Amino acid sequence: MEPTAPRAAAPGLGALLDRARVLLERPARAVLGITGPPGAGKSTLAEALVSGLGPRAGLLPMDGYHLSNAVLAALGRGDRKGAPDTFDAAGYAALLSRLRAAGAAGERPETVYAPRFHREFEESLAAEIALGPEVDLVVTEGNYLLLSEGPWARVRPLLDETWYVAPAEETRLRWLIGRHIAFGRGPEEAREWVYRSDEANAAVVARTRPRADLVVHPPVD
Repeated sequence: MEPTAPRAAAPGLGALLDRARVLLERPARAVLGITGPPGAGKSTLAEALVSGLGPRAGLLPMDGYHLSNAVLAALGRGDRKGAPDTFDAAGYAALLSRLRAAGAAGERPETVYAPRFHREFEESLAAEIALGPEVDLVVTEGNYLLLSEGPWARVRPLLDETWYVAPAEETRLRWLIGRHIAFGRGPEEAREWVYRSDEANAAVVARTRPRADLVVHPPVD
């Protein structure tokens, strides 16, 4: 049964690590999803968890499944990059399924490889992420982990828990605009993209919040 009122918390990293360690100690490989709107700090939290948990945890960003710029141009979706239909959602779900199958209790003979997205040139490179048999907890992060439409609906059943990261809106928007500027957009271009494209996607993500197991409110910096 899906939760209708996820528990909200503003815990420190230590408390979140303790919760993640419960998943880490399961007999079979577990998958923890970190979701939330663009600019929420999903990547920062996921990276901190994996660093704190050590080599038995591995990181899998959803962003590696961006469609290429050439494919987006051919589909006429280049100006909406980051929307749900600009990802290979079925491919992402298939990889999660493979990770679970390869991580069943008992033997784990194979390393699973995944693509990595590079913001500096806005493309993904195949097989840059290696998740070996030693990985007992996969931490995956991205916007659409709880989306229930189309191939995205295959993702939630593959996650043991999903945490929704929800900073204050003014903080999130400041982080998001700053990130676009850091990766080459001018200030006005960054704001235009955020309020036209990213915020449309954020509204889609916000509707998935009730499906999360935990809502995390990061501290304001």
